[in-house]
Amino acid sequence: MYIPRLKKKYKKKIVIKLMKKFNYKNIMQVPKLKKIVINIGFGIVKKEYIDYILNDLTLITGQKSISRLSKKDESGFKLRKGIPIGCMVTLRNNIMYEFLDKLISVALPRSKDFNGINDKSFDGMGNYNLGIKEHIIFPEINFDKVKKIYGMNISFVINKNCDLESKYLLIYLGLPFKSKNIYG
Repeated sequence: MYIPRLKKKYKKKIVIKLMKKFNYKNIMQVPKLKKIVINIGFGIVKKEYIDYILNDLTLITGQKSISRLSKKDESGFKLRKGIPIGCMVTLRNNIMYEFLDKLISVALPRSKDFNGINDKSFDGMGNYNLGIKEHIIFPEINFDKVKKIYGMNISFVINKNCDLESKYLLIYLGLPFKSKNIYG
């Protein structure tokens, strides 16, 4: 049975490092990446763009994306209830680790002027949010067929309520933080 590279690394090396670092008595205390949620908000656009964006997100993640509908009418934004205004996908288990590996090793280094990600985007509950400005950094996207460039939000949901422990988990997984003082 196939097991992703990062999942093997987590089980064989990262768990041991985190247990030593934080003096855990039980393996169940070690922080674990539960899921990765990717959101794209595109607002009010034509139907053809909605299908295009949903298809691109499905290509990037390897899992079918769903559109998110507006919940109420808002005349200031010319918005009606039930109109698609975004899309999302939730990744778990092997697909999550495959996406994370691709993000770390291929997509982020392809970003324009990339020098690391911000280490201040933790939410106080141990979860981390990463914003990407251009979806074209992923290798599945064909530059010739790009109609519109859009950004996305990637949320890493971790089962710990401590930002420091979650930060170490993400560092050991290989996320390239830019701050020199990431271990503080």
